[in-house]
Amino acid sequence: MFSTGSRYRKVPDVAVPDASGRVLPAKGARPLPEVTGTFTHTVNSGDRLDQLAFTYYRRPLDYWHICDANPSFLSPLALVGAEPVGTTVFPVTAPQHDPPWAMLLAALNGTVGVERVAVEENVTLLPERQTVNGQQVDVVVERQDRSVAVTHNKIIAGVQAVATVFEDAGFSVGPPAESGQLGQPIIIPAPVQ
Repeated sequence: MFSTGSRYRKVPDVAVPDASGRVLPAKGARPLPEVTGTFTHTVNSGDRLDQLAFTYYRRPLDYWHICDANPSFLSPLALVGAEPVGTTVFPVTAPQHDPPWAMLLAALNGTVGVERVAVEENVTLLPERQTVNGQQVDVVVERQDRSVAVTHNKIIAGVQAVATVFEDAGFSVGPPAESGQLGQPIIIPAPVQ
């Protein structure tokens, strides 16, 4: 039933009762194997598991060895940074007086495909030379950098569509940065013989 290269070929068969009481054949649970002799690969834009398996093993269908070696990822797409749901951080500049945060957050939370919104504010203290009473003095000034992290389904609400919500609310948006797996290492296990 399974090909010789299948990860389920050696999993034992079990008998499982269904809802009506019939006993049906099925495959048992497949425990993750021990991973030894590993090295890492840095995920690049456009990486695919079958291509990585071909690059490292010369067998594209052995991509599941890479999945097994990285059990913290719930889907193979997440492993290579291609999962449709991800978080994008948008640096924003608010209008000078009374920024419409409530309106922005309501608009983002009301956008189909947006799952979570979090405002991040970083305050940096910077030395600055100013003239006070005709004298040049060094003072420390606050610089506020604000960004909004939006977790969204990129198929339903793409990055440009989300950026438009910011602009419609009166905010200026800087270049968005997608957080995720790009640039991060994943484990590539030794080829299985």
